[in-house]
Amino acid sequence: MKKIPIILLAAGQSKRMRGQDKLLQQVDGMTLIRRSALTAMNVGKVFVALPPRPHDRYAALDGLDLHRVEVVDAAEGMNASLRRALAQIPNDVPAVMVLLADLPEITAQDITAVLSAVIDHPDHLIWRGATASGKPGHPVVFDQSLFSELNTLSGDEGAQSVVRAHLDKVFLLPLPGEHALLDLDTPEDWARWRNQR
Repeated sequence: MKKIPIILLAAGQSKRMRGQDKLLQQVDGMTLIRRSALTAMNVGKVFVALPPRPHDRYAALDGLDLHRVEVVDAAEGMNASLRRALAQIPNDVPAVMVLLADLPEITAQDITAVLSAVIDHPDHLIWRGATASGKPGHPVVFDQSLFSELNTLSGDEGAQSVVRAHLDKVFLLPLPGEHALLDLDTPEDWARWRNQR
């Protein structure tokens, strides 16, 4: 499982935060981007896709042993990040995990569980986390045979078209609660989530 690198997508623009950066919001005493990176680093080698420099997200990752991938064309959307990060990953890895940086409840146990599914269910090509009720979410692992398809994607849809093309080869693993889907895109989302905590 350690051979499967983790791409942490952290180059988005936080457009709905009205001037704030959601990845620099505090969670568990640190910025969300740092928490997400540390969570992923507990499990594997991390390649974090970041906006063009200069950007405050770089300082938030100071001192961490991970690969920083500057996405100069980040404005294109999520797939620019995916392509840039994939280009940095060794060709001999069996698969790659894609993880959004803005999931404040995801845990190292969740990530490990999805990676374990790759070994436990080898007859699939895509393994992804889901909510406790079975709604597909993150993280998502893609078999190496799908890298060429991932490399041709453009725009901001993420890898959904690749997932749709191989629906019969997707394994869903329910994770606790809403861990696999809960992201906080607006100041109101953050306020509600903090109140519930």
